[in-house]
Amino acid sequence: MKKTALPLLTLSLLTLASGAALANYPEKPVNIVVPFSAGGPTDKVARDLAEALRKPLGATIVIENVGGAGGTLGATKVAKAAPDGYTLLLHHIGMATSPALYRNMQYKTLDDFEYLGLINEVPMTLIAKPSMPANSYAELAKWLDANKGKVNLGNAGLGSASHLCGLLYQSTIKIDMTTVPYKGTGPAMTDLLGGQIDLMCDQTTNTTSQIEGGKVKAYAVTSSKRLTAPALAKLPTLDEMGLKGFSVNIWHGVYAPKGTPKPVLEKLAAALKVALADADFHKRQEALGAVIVTDNRVNGAEHKKFVESEINKWGPIIKAAGQYAD
Repeated sequence: MKKTALPLLTLSLLTLASGAALANYPEKPVNIVVPFSAGGPTDKVARDLAEALRKPLGATIVIENVGGAGGTLGATKVAKAAPDGYTLLLHHIGMATSPALYRNMQYKTLDDFEYLGLINEVPMTLIAKPSMPANSYAELAKWLDANKGKVNLGNAGLGSASHLCGLLYQSTIKIDMTTVPYKGTGPAMTDLLGGQIDLMCDQTTNTTSQIEGGKVKAYAVTSSKRLTAPALAKLPTLDEMGLKGFSVNIWHGVYAPKGTPKPVLEKLAAALKVALADADFHKRQEALGAVIVTDNRVNGAEHKKFVESEINKWGPIIKAAGQYAD
């Protein structure tokens, strides 16, 4: 009996210590990994959320940008991180499209993460270089038809939001364009402003300021309804312009490594819901054309079901385009 008492006591103390650590979570800064470069649209969402999340979670929030390979490097880092609640992932629609784009991913989207909730949905805008002669979507459609085989469509890289929107747009209007991938949204926007590329379909979080400043020509939004942000309110939807059913929303969600303790997940989920109700967060996001999620997808289980449905939606479109990364 004496030989077993010490191990049993040690085990009990460890259990108590572990329980206390969970009860006191968080006791140090929480890292949110953004799998893209600083200054991009997903980074903007993350930094706005971090500010809203800091108070209800009771911790300092640190944004860590881990770009590369269409977001898969950052996602891999979180999938392999310690499941203790101190390393989270904020990712966009790439969570659902990467399985079709990348053949050698080091994680499984539906198996290697705990799903915490969907944050927002960000529509896209169809924009063009400032020297584009078309001044309306109807004129743009005629210009595209007259310039088949000559149009350059930029994007922020394989698997980016602008890449996905461009794929769907081309397949819908049945006009092939020369796709020009860049290493990020910034370089793509720079070349669009300079007239090196003709068109781009990108998130409102990245295009609103350019549209507001009159630096690009804007033709339509990809949401099902017109947007209310002042710089975007006059833009029609592509559905209105005859592309019935056309809808692309680049959503963002939050994830933890698989195996994160349930009490930690519950604290994170509760803090996330408070953050999503924050008035300042709403104001900042709505100014960029983003819509805060308020339906049941803010819950982990429904968030996961939604991502699975998006995998099923985008997989066939990507495979039909034959654009893969090894």
